[in-house]
Amino acid sequence: MRLITDDHVTAAFGLAADDCLAGRVGAGESEPTLRLYTYRSHCALVGRFQNVANEVHREYCEAHGLPINRRPTGGGAIIMGADQLGVALTLPGRGDDSYSHARELMAQFSAGVVKGLNALGVNASFRRKNDIEVNGRKVVGLGIYRAPSGGLLFHASLLVGLDLPLMLRILRTPFEKISDKAIATVADRITTVRRETGRELEVAEVRARVADGYAAAFGLELDSGDFTHTELQAIANLQSQKYESDDWIFQTTAVPDAAGAAKLKTESGLIDAQVTLAGHTLKAVFIGGDFFVGEGALAELEAALRWRSTDPAAVAAALTQAYTARAAELAALPLTALIQVVQQAIRRAQVVEASARSDPYGCFVNPETSGATAKEQVLTGVTQFNGQSTLKQGA
Repeated sequence: MRLITDDHVTAAFGLAADDCLAGRVGAGESEPTLRLYTYRSHCALVGRFQNVANEVHREYCEAHGLPINRRPTGGGAIIMGADQLGVALTLPGRGDDSYSHARELMAQFSAGVVKGLNALGVNASFRRKNDIEVNGRKVVGLGIYRAPSGGLLFHASLLVGLDLPLMLRILRTPFEKISDKAIATVADRITTVRRETGRELEVAEVRARVADGYAAAFGLELDSGDFTHTELQAIANLQSQKYESDDWIFQTTAVPDAAGAAKLKTESGLIDAQVTLAGHTLKAVFIGGDFFVGEGALAELEAALRWRSTDPAAVAAALTQAYTARAAELAALPLTALIQVVQQAIRRAQVVEASARSDPYGCFVNPETSGATAKEQVLTGVTQFNGQSTLKQGA
């Protein structure tokens, strides 16, 4: 399999290259490729179905020369730069592609990232719908996208390092202001490779371990290469026509976001809930206060609510299920009071009339994936392309 490594790419080129390769690999015009790359610091990338106005502080970005762009894949807004490693695995798809195995394939496609992190001493594992976590904190966001040609794109954003205050200035959150409390709250939910190892690792070292991880996970030899001249021409065309177009980047949907917050004093302490809604869907949830509970358990509660309906019964059921699973660590947090304060925060948020287009798989995802295992698809894709190349050379 071809391995491409590039650094400090522009937002428009980085996205156009991944989109283009997925399409060409699906059409049999390019070979299956693992791309490990970084963006020029910094840029804001929103998900396929998001509104820039809802997700990004556009005025701040424009004042500081920070590009904004839109991914071809769904999910949430992120920032990318020199300390975030982008992973793009492009493979040919299969005729029976469907949503039913999305989570299973994401877990398998992410095996190379997990192995690479484990080799660095980071106890990372695939969790929930589309995250790689370390002790309940997200360190990698994952996703799968199927191009019209049938090509599959596995995407990941790996946090080697992260400037949290900058992220909160660029991206919109339920927090009204960037305070030490807001930074601490977010820091409890995400982590970085440097934080977990206690070392100022270079991105190049992390990239090398991830490449080794993919070679081991799929039993393949990675051959370092580059984009072909034909690919660069196709990427340039897609970049100018799509990823440098305001019509693509700043397209809008009919669903503005709405935020709400509520506080409740209990015998165990203050519970503070902050939510962001996209239509009738919970998009972001932060639970804080002066109580004493396990950090990982609290993150599980928040994750149980994300991309769920705002219906009171659905909220209560999701919280009850997540709470029961971690009851020992959450004993100091009364379940009844927790449900009450979250529902109050939802009620205070302005619920828009139009239903949100909910994308339940989060960062970098619009999954249409195959029932075959990831390893089978990788090996089949490489074999098929090598066979086509041999036929073309002998023709």
